[in-house]
Amino acid sequence: MMGDPLDGSRSLMASHNPPLHAMIVPSEDYHQSEYVSARDKRREFVSGFSGSAGLALVTKDDARLWTDGRYFLQATQQLSDRWKLMRIGEDPAVETWLADVAWLYNVRGSDVSYCPVVHAFAIVTTVSAFFYVDKMKISTEVHSHLEKNGIQVCDYDSVSSDVALLASGQLDSAIKGSQTEALNDQEISSSRNGENGAKETNPDLVWLDSGSCCYALYSKLNSRQVLLQQSPLALPKAVKNPVELDGLRKAHIRDGAAVVQYLVWLDKQMQSNYEASGYFIESEKTNKRKHPESIKLTEVSASDKLESFRASKEHFKGLSFPTISSVGPNAAIIHYQPEPDTCAELDADKIYLFDSGAQYQDGTTDITRTVHFGKPSAHEKACYTAVLKGHIALDTARFPNGTNEHALDILARVPLWKNGLDYRHGTGHGIGSYLNVHEGPHLISFRPQARNVPLQASMTATDEPGYYEDGNFGIRLENVLIVNDADTKFNFGDKGYLSFEHITWAPYQIKMMDTSMLVPDEIEWVNTYHSKCREILAPFLDESEMTWLKNATEPISV
Repeated sequence: MMGDPLDGSRSLMASHNPPLHAMIVPSEDYHQSEYVSARDKRREFVSGFSGSAGLALVTKDDARLWTDGRYFLQATQQLSDRWKLMRIGEDPAVETWLADVAWLYNVRGSDVSYCPVVHAFAIVTTVSAFFYVDKMKISTEVHSHLEKNGIQVCDYDSVSSDVALLASGQLDSAIKGSQTEALNDQEISSSRNGENGAKETNPDLVWLDSGSCCYALYSKLNSRQVLLQQSPLALPKAVKNPVELDGLRKAHIRDGAAVVQYLVWLDKQMQSNYEASGYFIESEKTNKRKHPESIKLTEVSASDKLESFRASKEHFKGLSFPTISSVGPNAAIIHYQPEPDTCAELDADKIYLFDSGAQYQDGTTDITRTVHFGKPSAHEKACYTAVLKGHIALDTARFPNGTNEHALDILARVPLWKNGLDYRHGTGHGIGSYLNVHEGPHLISFRPQARNVPLQASMTATDEPGYYEDGNFGIRLENVLIVNDADTKFNFGDKGYLSFEHITWAPYQIKMMDTSMLVPDEIEWVNTYHSKCREILAPFLDESEMTWLKNATEPISV
């Protein structure tokens, strides 16, 4: 049996010459990716903590792990008593370096699970553009297209020597020389290794994003020539063009149909196999499988079924993140990830939360719904309704241009705060266009970073308030929004005003609502949203599925 990786790490530290006093193990790979390949899960390997965000520090006598509020409960469960959990603020800002490269050159890949990106680097100068990638991954057609558009495709491993050339102002001349055969191959090789005697030109200022560039490349540059600022690609990538917006809307319609089909299937399974009262009825029933041979529903088998519904849809390419399929107390783990050997069986007497999404060739999706197939308690209903009220408040907000997301975050929390409740994560994040499901530079959050980037028309953002009661249940509701110009009666200060358009379509469970807590405007919002669900999803559902959806979206009486 393999020993504790902590012991092996300390042994390697001690044998190093000179011995290492401390080792920092980040979550990210050398491209600073949020989701990483299995080979790059070093922090998980050494600590046992599988959350997507965290930093491990190992010394001779101490081992600590820092993570944010999304993972406090999960880390407590996964860390051994040899580790000390260091709690930091809520979820961090999103960095998406590989997505920047993919967006810049309009390429997609499959090097990182859930994110359609390729391991690559990019250098852009005033006269040239370079794409550093394993050329085996690039088809002849793509290679030709890139070259025709002035993009030089280079070997992945040559980025280090080319950054050194960039630092000395010789990169463009070296490439130009190779293209015009002014230099022979040996001279180019020597130039890239800094071995020739050519006179260096004065290097220009190099724009570098410290949040996404690895230190190995940064160290090749003179710090005095580096402009450390957020990537100039982040904001243009976040502001979608009309084709991207159209694709996102269409992708979310197909995705909504898959979610409804899943709920129809799950409702039938819970009633037939567990004698549950079901999605619509609140009466208490036994929560036992009717027959030993009946199918056992688990968090994993249920999420696999949801994936199969999505996979049947046009342009489906895969999931956009590991599905959070969580029952009862597991739903209180904000980024819970079920495992086949340890996941829970579905239980009609407990809340079921599923947060999921997909990658379609025309857009990326992210949706959360929380349901109950038995009789929810009055407390669970009150918490669900408070979350729903905050969800509606953000969705219906109108605000002037220049408003930062920090100011909007409070709208989703006020209904919870009134009852002394809150949640330890941001309220929203940007979403990619067939790219990363978490996209910056903007985020709706009470973190200080949320003050830095005001929302703009054609940005995307999620609307996902929640409430989590450790050991009992978790609730979250999530839609994807598009920021639009608002048509207001007045225009104070000639600023122009903005509003949100929701593009996610799946019902909210009415039996989870305490409708006495909803004001008439909120009831009207739910009824209007449900009416649009029926209209928009009808072409994608069969007769029985449509009947179920009509029942799920019956108007609430005011």
